[in-house]
Amino acid sequence: MRITLSLLATLAWGFSFAFTIYAAYNLLIALAGFHKQKKWKAAVLQKRFAILIAARNEECVIGNLVESLVHQDYPHELYDIYVIPNNCTDDTAGAASRAGAKILQCTVPVKSKGEVLTFAFDYFFRKNIRYDGYCIFDADNLVDPGFLSAMNNALCGGAKAAQAYRDSKNPYDTAISGCYSIYYWMINRFYNRSRSNIGLTAIINGSGFMVSDELIREMGGFHTYTMTEDIEFTTQCVLRDVRVEWVPEARIYDEQPLDFAQSWKQRKRWSTGLLQGCRRYLLPLLRSAASGRSRLSADQAVFFLAPVMQVICFLSMVISAVMAAFYLQVDLFPQTEIFWKLFSPLGASFLLTVATAVITLVAEKKFSPKMWKAVLYYWVFIMSWIPINLLCLFKKTTVWDQIHHTRSIQLSDLPAAER
Repeated sequence: MRITLSLLATLAWGFSFAFTIYAAYNLLIALAGFHKQKKWKAAVLQKRFAILIAARNEECVIGNLVESLVHQDYPHELYDIYVIPNNCTDDTAGAASRAGAKILQCTVPVKSKGEVLTFAFDYFFRKNIRYDGYCIFDADNLVDPGFLSAMNNALCGGAKAAQAYRDSKNPYDTAISGCYSIYYWMINRFYNRSRSNIGLTAIINGSGFMVSDELIREMGGFHTYTMTEDIEFTTQCVLRDVRVEWVPEARIYDEQPLDFAQSWKQRKRWSTGLLQGCRRYLLPLLRSAASGRSRLSADQAVFFLAPVMQVICFLSMVISAVMAAFYLQVDLFPQTEIFWKLFSPLGASFLLTVATAVITLVAEKKFSPKMWKAVLYYWVFIMSWIPINLLCLFKKTTVWDQIHHTRSIQLSDLPAAER
């Protein structure tokens, strides 16, 4: 019995130590998000872009995306819009074509967005179709008119890969869509902006990213194998010591899920993808970091630990609660009273989460009374990631379930203050 209690106490201390170091590392980097961000030097509008959009049953929203791309503040002869319908049972292709896009029919079986992009780049390589850069969007996006101009500046400035500012087109629909909006605004400010300010890599997060022709050909095309092709592609760039640049002047608007069931399904896929990526890339990243070749690799390795660290934190809390129930004391790291007051009680974690959400909204100039439900619900949104990660450790998501998009919003429908 004593050996068991000693082991539990040791595990609790070790888990809390690992999580505290992890949290402190990310907090220190996040502080750089309050620094002024660099601006890309304006360049002559000269780069040719291919815009690639994988689309599965997106008839409701694809037309609005294509229209926002047709009306870019960029010479029309310097870019082409390709919609790649796959596994469609509606008129996605017709809606996209009527709006002004070229249709690239997917002629191979595909199960995910990553496989669609693999097909598209393989097609371009085989047909010797070349552009200076390729911009990838999701079918539910809307794109700010200055997007291509901003990416042209980045490409002319030496960027080989770049991520745009991911905004939200429906933050006020439900508490869940509001939580997603806060989450992406937080990534924009305290992950991508902060890392850009200190010379680390931004992270590609699904949509609104650009890759140069030079890089994609060096990589032999777009080849990803996990459920999160965006994180995997970022990692492949990092292992080549290529930074994903942060281009906040390029802005997109994304449709967020409306209910918890949709959110649960999507985040299970994300967690599965992170765990797949951790198994596939963690050791190569650590070897790269240990060799001193790239400090980007160490930071990306830390990123992959996110779901594991959430589980570790949870296990530490469970062990502490069990031992406390039997009136047994267990030490956590650090052994200070303020640590217990801040991180042990659920009430304190709720207040910290709410405070973080409010700080994000104020910093990003997104604060609105319409967001109060999302702010209060944000704790549930974040904490629900713990059971998701626990489930994904034992039961992986193997099917790319479609998130149905129904908010047919045009760019002109968004309030001017949000554009």
